[in-house]
Amino acid sequence: VSTQSTGTSRKPMMPRHALFLLTLVLAATHLTAANENGLARSPPMGWRSWNLYGANVDQKLIESIMDGMVSRKRSVDGVPTSLCDLGYCDVGLDDNWQKCGSYGPDELKYHDEDGNPVVNEARFPNFKAMTDHAHGLNLTSGWYGNNCICSDSKIGDKKFYEGDVAAFRKFGFDAWKLDGCGAQTDMQLWDDLIRASGKAVMVENCHWGSKVPYKPNATWCPWNFYRTSGDVRATYASVIGNLATAINYANQNLSTPGCWAYPDMLEVGCQHGPGGAGDPGLSPAETKSHFASWAIVSSPLTLSHDVNNDTIQDAVWEVITNREVIAINQAYFGFSGSDFKSSADQVQLASVNYAAMEKWMTESDKAATGPTLAQTSQYLYKPMSWDQTTAAVLIMNHGSSASDLTLKFSDIPGITCNSCKLRDVWAKKDIGSFDGSYTATSVGSHDTAFFIVSPA
Repeated sequence: VSTQSTGTSRKPMMPRHALFLLTLVLAATHLTAANENGLARSPPMGWRSWNLYGANVDQKLIESIMDGMVSRKRSVDGVPTSLCDLGYCDVGLDDNWQKCGSYGPDELKYHDEDGNPVVNEARFPNFKAMTDHAHGLNLTSGWYGNNCICSDSKIGDKKFYEGDVAAFRKFGFDAWKLDGCGAQTDMQLWDDLIRASGKAVMVENCHWGSKVPYKPNATWCPWNFYRTSGDVRATYASVIGNLATAINYANQNLSTPGCWAYPDMLEVGCQHGPGGAGDPGLSPAETKSHFASWAIVSSPLTLSHDVNNDTIQDAVWEVITNREVIAINQAYFGFSGSDFKSSADQVQLASVNYAAMEKWMTESDKAATGPTLAQTSQYLYKPMSWDQTTAAVLIMNHGSSASDLTLKFSDIPGITCNSCKLRDVWAKKDIGSFDGSYTATSVGSHDTAFFIVSPA
């Protein structure tokens, strides 16, 4: 995946005041078409099981994660704080809750002939008790559907959608990740049945940016957030490849409140997940870059690490609990965030492109997706005020060595100040006012510099 092919910044081709008005008009137009179920007005935050645990899940594990999400054994800025206190309040189960088998004359994989899903009660003896546990902790609880493990091509009939919606309500879930592996890919039918059955549900369309329907348009988005890519892996190349797919949708103004583009769950703290050796894990610098880049493009922030492992929590805590980064992610001022400048030179991050991979691919198919390319340096921004005079700016070094990276204020879309004030988001402090530009010195390989830029 390549971002920009030249070293020039992308500048608006119309006066800035006209661009700002056009942005407001386009945003207002799209907002009326998003999933207006009252949910996901800001990017959703929470936890889901797949990126670390894969198929190794059971009720005891999920309930222990719920407990960990509300634990205040650690502090943020000197105050005992839980992950839910910061907004991570949904705990979602992924695949492998089902009892795979052969049911009825149609040899269904995990539904009975009446359309009801078959739960593996050895792993999950009481879903209702599990969701009650979440609700007792003031959390919400997410389920998973159209499963990939023992995926079924015979469950496209409406009765299977109806059976799953009835089970979802019976079990007391609040959110639903709908994958693309089985025959239940009619997202409009899902939305119609969910709406008719009761309270609003947070819905993720997990069709990998390739399985129709995977893309909203200006008049249709029957979900709350949607995958823009193949599965992310715990490698820097995968993170950057997936990031590029979300930027693509942002630049079409297709990532807005109620309908967010989503390059997949976070790999923060997820060394050796389902991919084994293929998920080596991220360095501390890469962890910061991953989290910050998801934040600045308004991606949902879905953790997947072991929140009860003190070693892992200690390693990632300062990153995932940075209130200023979270505030940037949760803000929306007419545009979800994108890149605006990059270097002319490129670097190859991997021989394959994980973002382009699909579930059905053979090893040779996967090899043919590559390579993953990126410009050596990349600059991203997100407006932080309606007049666009304040912006968050993330400077990323994709290269293999440390580099001095210069930010010219006139390159930032919407920024009009020549003398601008900078706040270092990672350090949580103002660093002064500067005329014309600022140079971030010795930005490490795969590391970032992160600022709020505003008039001095």
